[in-house]
Amino acid sequence: MGEKREEEKKQEELEREDKQNEQIKDMGQVILDGNTKKYKVELLTIIGEVEGHESAPSHSKTTKYEHVLPKLAMIEDDCEVDGLLILLNTVGGDVEAGLAIAEMIASLSIPTVSLVLGGGHSIGVPMAVSADYSFVVPSATMVIHPVRSNGMIIGVAQTYRNMEKIQDRITTFISDHSNTTQQRLEELMLDTTQLVKDVGTMLEGREAVKEGLIDEVGGMKEALSKLYSMIDEQKREKSGAGKEKEVK
Repeated sequence: MGEKREEEKKQEELEREDKQNEQIKDMGQVILDGNTKKYKVELLTIIGEVEGHESAPSHSKTTKYEHVLPKLAMIEDDCEVDGLLILLNTVGGDVEAGLAIAEMIASLSIPTVSLVLGGGHSIGVPMAVSADYSFVVPSATMVIHPVRSNGMIIGVAQTYRNMEKIQDRITTFISDHSNTTQQRLEELMLDTTQLVKDVGTMLEGREAVKEGLIDEVGGMKEALSKLYSMIDEQKREKSGAGKEKEVK
């Protein structure tokens, strides 16, 4: 009987590993639940170009927002998920898609932590700051530049005003979810001295923290440690609220 149970456990573990490997292969997502506290943490990766309403070239590494949005909805609906860790290494991409993902992350009720690895450029900045707490490794960079448009542009005043509105949506979101101001973001966006082929600013990890975009310099160890402490705090608050309700 004991041998049979042991065999069943091994089979369950193999099936779990196969499922995780499939998730990583297809979506870059996995569940982290091997920690000592047995917290269930969802891992979400935002890699390469954020693909929006139009498909990126087949040779490009992309994160498809039609995959990410349903996943975030499932995470919010799953009462067993304790937290979310977001890993970012992105060149940016579609503004609407990036803002949609950022707004979804910001609206989650569970603790969320982001970690910028390599790069968190352009529309990657709102996604990085959308978490409750953000980290960046020292070697990572974050590029802040004005909104750009591909394809035909009609040379009228309305076009410029619409571009301004889009940029305002981005800077407002970033300033609302970080420790920097909208005015400072616009200054960084319009810097003409740093980028060779563009207007804007490239910030290295520690500079991003100094500017107030990111909360702290750190890596995976620090990000998970912070997330676990945030989960602990949320559970204590829920437990305290439950006891107070019983007393009343």
